[in-house]
Amino acid sequence: MDYRLIVFGLCVFGAVALLVWGIYSSVHNVKGEQAKRVARRLRNAIGDDGAELAVSITKDRMLSQDPEIHRLLLRVPGMHVLDQLLLQSGRSWTAARLLMIIGLSALAGVVIAMALGLPWSGWLVMGVCGALIPWWYLNRAKASRITRIELLLPDALDMMSRAMKAGHAFPTALKMVADEMPMPLSAEFRAVFDEVNFGIAMPDALMGMAQRVPSADLRYFVVAVLIQRETGGNLTELLASISAIIRDRLRLLAQVRVMSAEGRMSAWVLGSLPFAVGGMMFAFNRDFLNILFIDPQGQRMLMGAAGLMVVGFLVIRKVTKIRI
Repeated sequence: MDYRLIVFGLCVFGAVALLVWGIYSSVHNVKGEQAKRVARRLRNAIGDDGAELAVSITKDRMLSQDPEIHRLLLRVPGMHVLDQLLLQSGRSWTAARLLMIIGLSALAGVVIAMALGLPWSGWLVMGVCGALIPWWYLNRAKASRITRIELLLPDALDMMSRAMKAGHAFPTALKMVADEMPMPLSAEFRAVFDEVNFGIAMPDALMGMAQRVPSADLRYFVVAVLIQRETGGNLTELLASISAIIRDRLRLLAQVRVMSAEGRMSAWVLGSLPFAVGGMMFAFNRDFLNILFIDPQGQRMLMGAAGLMVVGFLVIRKVTKIRI
């Protein structure tokens, strides 16, 4: 074997990888948050405020692009839960598209079970697991979006407090946050500002933002602003106080997460260990595990073990998840 050819191939691979990484970094920097912020400032400077609206004038959310399917889905119970999850996760999907993805994921799970030679009970388990993957993905996206908003909220409140101390009105402070802060917080404040410009009352616009972002910190801000608008008071000091409270809460929450990291890691290890061991045994000696899926007593053992695992996972999660 010619080692020089191997070295040459590795050098070519490294050069191509670096080229692709350089192109990706350039495109990412051009389309990054900083570049978008500069572009928004330029549009505001030249007076092109209507080039990009965060919300539409009509507030009706379509469950499907097809009107017939939309009317059909309106009759399905629980469909508003899926639509609310899509709204809170920040995804632009429709409920019909989500149902299609769930169906395809379930079908893929059944096909994988058939390819592995599992019995019908294995098909059912794999189909349910496949159907739950999109739901799990949306919940993860929702949690990540809420966490990002909560981390950005103290800086946004400080910016609004300083803007109002400088003499700006509250809607103008909302617009400044929408122009200067990163996503996804800027999109939410932009939606509130645009809704107020369209004629919606400020309390309704703020309550709509609290519904789109189910965060306790954001609700504190909304409730404080609504109470101040009814009773009066110094809103700038109120916003500064809420910002300080949120920062202290996030600092304490980070300390709690560090102290509970061992318990959460134990939950993941103990939860994934049976599947890992079972997968290895299934790969090396399939007949040894087939009896668990074929024999009725084996099926009852599997269901009992799955139930005990779920209970143990919930108990560990309850112990390690501390509300602050």
